[in-house]
Amino acid sequence: MSVEQICVIGLGYIGLPTAAIFASRKKQVIGVDINPHTVDIINRGAVHIVEPELEQLVHAVITQGYLRATTTVEPAQAFLIAVPTPFKDPHEPDLSYIRAAAEALAPVLKKRDLVILESTSPVGTTERMAQWLARARPDLSFPATHGEASDIRVAHCPERVLPGHVLRELVSNDRIIGGLTPACSAAAAQLYQTFVEGQCLVTDARTAEMCKLTENSFRDVNIAFANELSMICAPLKINPWELIRLANHHPRVNILQPGPGVGGHCIAVDPWFIVSQAPELARLIRTAREVNDYKPQWVIQQVKLALATLLLKRTDLSAGSVQIACYGLAFKADIDDLRESPALCIARQLGQELGVRLLLVEPNIEALPADLSMHALTDAADALERAQIHVLLVRHREFMSMPALRDDLLVIDAGGVLAA
Repeated sequence: MSVEQICVIGLGYIGLPTAAIFASRKKQVIGVDINPHTVDIINRGAVHIVEPELEQLVHAVITQGYLRATTTVEPAQAFLIAVPTPFKDPHEPDLSYIRAAAEALAPVLKKRDLVILESTSPVGTTERMAQWLARARPDLSFPATHGEASDIRVAHCPERVLPGHVLRELVSNDRIIGGLTPACSAAAAQLYQTFVEGQCLVTDARTAEMCKLTENSFRDVNIAFANELSMICAPLKINPWELIRLANHHPRVNILQPGPGVGGHCIAVDPWFIVSQAPELARLIRTAREVNDYKPQWVIQQVKLALATLLLKRTDLSAGSVQIACYGLAFKADIDDLRESPALCIARQLGQELGVRLLLVEPNIEALPADLSMHALTDAADALERAQIHVLLVRHREFMSMPALRDDLLVIDAGGVLAA
């Protein structure tokens, strides 16, 4: 059965691009978000996030009438859930957003509808979502009790895209599709083939859930090696970026780049989903997470050492009069996404512990988070002129062409800005 009406719940960094791409294929798409401001922005043909080419696409499909945003779930033939899946202390998965989305869409479900969970989730979440739907709609049958003959099809299809390249990768990347039954998988695969040019690889829901967690845990472990290596290099007075560049000339070595930590809504979170379900077995995955979670603290210690050194050299300065500039707050280069950002964590902690007013340089945002409002959001030229200590955190393109830093400045390059 061809799906012509699609409801996407969650209009964030994944949900909105996905909704827009379906709409660009002339599907009728209803986008749902709990934030009325977000809904208003989208209905004006604008966007509330930074992603190349997304605003042009949203404007086009809104104007053509294929995409409409609302705060209320409406009937459709297919429902895609793309809501956050953070964790609660101590690193326990928080599925409340998924449950809320399931309960919001349950009243409008009808026979032959398809429900797809795109949110990255712990193993077994798709089955739990189906249980929540079944409890809310006892008049409909679901895969757990009726298998292939169920009224509702349920599947998991995790996103696998890189911020800054989302629109291209949504189309070109392979998709992992895990249905609760083969019929569920087939229905979901047919839907994604509307725009996916890569392969739609079919498996079961649990394997699809674990696949996304595995991909991000693999990257986390490899980044942890690079981050640990960078910390080892510091007392040995070795440039870690030069070291890695040279080591990567070995034909079977491909070390990733170190940074101030690991951030974002996936790599910094997903490994904990594995650890939470197998705490005694996931020893390497846990250790990698701990290494990457520690890296911001190590950077903060380097800044404190730089401050102590400066005050010893400059008797005309006091701790309160020193200007410290932080370059970059996003979790990776050239985006505005601050979720789980180690750079943001570093700036917050420096402001709290040092009692100084920071110069914060983040070219991709227009205003600082509320808890940093006492500090100054400025540009690189102003920060270079005013600050004595410079903390390079994110390799934004704007920073790669900055004038050379003067020899009399103290620089902590945690993001590899000077290594380019």
